[in-house]
Amino acid sequence: MYISLCVIAYNEEDYINSILEDIKQQDYNHQDMELLLVDSASTDKTRELMQDFLNKNDTEFRKISLLDNPKRTLPCGWNVALKAYEGEAILKVDAHATIPKDFVSKNVALLKSGEDVCGGRRPTIIKDGTNWQDTLLLAENSMFGSSIASFRNNPGKTYVKSIFHGAYKRKVFDKIGGFNENLTRTEDNEIHYRIRKAGFKIAFDPEIVSYQYIRSSLPKMLKQKHANGYWIGKTLRVCPGCLSLYHFVPFAFVMAILVSSLLCIFTKLSIIYMLTGLMWGAYIALALLMAVMAVVGADKKSRHLSAILLPVLFFLLHVSYGLGTLKSIFR
Repeated sequence: MYISLCVIAYNEEDYINSILEDIKQQDYNHQDMELLLVDSASTDKTRELMQDFLNKNDTEFRKISLLDNPKRTLPCGWNVALKAYEGEAILKVDAHATIPKDFVSKNVALLKSGEDVCGGRRPTIIKDGTNWQDTLLLAENSMFGSSIASFRNNPGKTYVKSIFHGAYKRKVFDKIGGFNENLTRTEDNEIHYRIRKAGFKIAFDPEIVSYQYIRSSLPKMLKQKHANGYWIGKTLRVCPGCLSLYHFVPFAFVMAILVSSLLCIFTKLSIIYMLTGLMWGAYIALALLMAVMAVVGADKKSRHLSAILLPVLFFLLHVSYGLGTLKSIFR
C-alpha cells in the first residue's frame, strides 16, 4: 500500500527533528511512503529544519513535499495535506509526538485487513523528566485528570468514536470532504463524527502505539486545558452530536461551584450548606482516590514527594477546562 504520512507543525523547532528521525526509522518500505511536511507559518526554525530534512532524504522516500499552511491552524493544515497527498491512504502524526519504528506498518496492516479508518493508543510522555514534570504526567495520564477517550484508556481491540493519530483510506475523505476550518481544537471530534455518520467504522487496535509529549509546565498545561474547554463550548454550536457527556463534566463542576457559592452567600437554607458540603466531600474523596491510584499505578521512578499535590492539580485542571467552556458558552 502506498501510504502518505503527514506532519503539520507550528513553531516546533524543539521537536520536529525527533519526529522526522522517527519517520526515517520506520520499518515500512520507504519507497511505498510519501511524506507531507506542512509548515503553519512558523516564526522559528521549523520550516528550515523541514527543508533540511527534505534536502538530505529526498531519495530515501518515494516522495517528500514541503507545503505551506498560511492560515496556521491544524484543520487548515490537514486540508492542505488532503489536497496534495497521492497515497492510497493518509496517516497523520502530530509534530509534538514520537512513534515507534513499526507505527506505519501496523497501521497499514490494519487498513489492508479491510478497515477504512484505524488508530491506536496514544500515551503521554515527558521530554525532560524532572520530578515535578513526572507529577504533571501522572495528572495528565490519570482518567480523572484527562478523559476517558479510548486513545488514552485502552479498551482493547474494538470500534471507537474517535482516534488521535489516525490512518484513513482515500475513499473516506473523498466521500466526506475535508476538515472544518472553523474548529481549531476539536477538528478531530467533528471529522470523526462525520466519518461515522457516513457509514465508516473507526477501528482501534491497542498494538498500534504513538506517544504525545505533554506541556512542560503547569501554566502551559492549564492554558492548554482552558483552550480545550473553550473549543468544546464553540463546538457545541457547530456540531453538538460530535461531543460526549464527559466533555462537559468540568463545566458542570465549575457551575456547581459558582451556584453553590452564590446560594450559600445569599440564602440561609441549611440544606444548601449540606448539599454544598456533600459535593465538596465527594469531590475531595474522589480526587484523593484517583491520586492514590495514579501513584500506585506508576513506576517507582515516577513517584516523587510532589505527587501529594495531585488532588490540587486535578482541581486546577478541571477548573481551567470548565472555565474555558463557560467562557465560550456565554461569550
